[in-house]
Amino acid sequence: MPEIIYTLRRSKRAKRMRLTVYHDGRVVITIPHKFNEKKVDKLVQEKRDWIQKKVEFVKKIKKRAFTQYTKGDYITHKEIARKQVQERVNFFDKIYKFNPRKISIRNQKTRWGSCSRKGNLSFNYKIVFLPARYADYIIFHELCHLKEFNHSTKFWRLVGMAFSDYKQIRRALKQYGLSLS
Repeated sequence: MPEIIYTLRRSKRAKRMRLTVYHDGRVVITIPHKFNEKKVDKLVQEKRDWIQKKVEFVKKIKKRAFTQYTKGDYITHKEIARKQVQERVNFFDKIYKFNPRKISIRNQKTRWGSCSRKGNLSFNYKIVFLPARYADYIIFHELCHLKEFNHSTKFWRLVGMAFSDYKQIRRALKQYGLSLS
């Protein structure tokens, strides 16, 4: 079996160990600042098969799914994304009454969107490059976190109210390489 090569990062903000396989095949493990490194090796051994499959998967789809974006792309598309997201948030808010506090458009490397405990939503500007149905799903997914701040059964029932095919959409979104929180 090939050795799993990974980068270990310590973070004062991390509360638990996190294993990430990036779209370029890099494996990064982030751990809390005061964390026993022996547990990292144990995790890598336990997750060896998953890590290898994930690395193979991202390398296989890399050629067809990922485009290199520049800072100029971000500057050019940020306001377009803000307008698109705001329109769709307003649409869903009229029906479901989510009431988000603040909406931000960012150039995130690993996420399509996120929701803070304060009710602030952040979206990746690359959402403008997705099919409308996928973009709507991402927006609705994050809005649902305003009512259910987790991925519980209740949360997925809420998502299913507007996107009964959310499992298929999630699978399809994986080809684009980012995730939802």
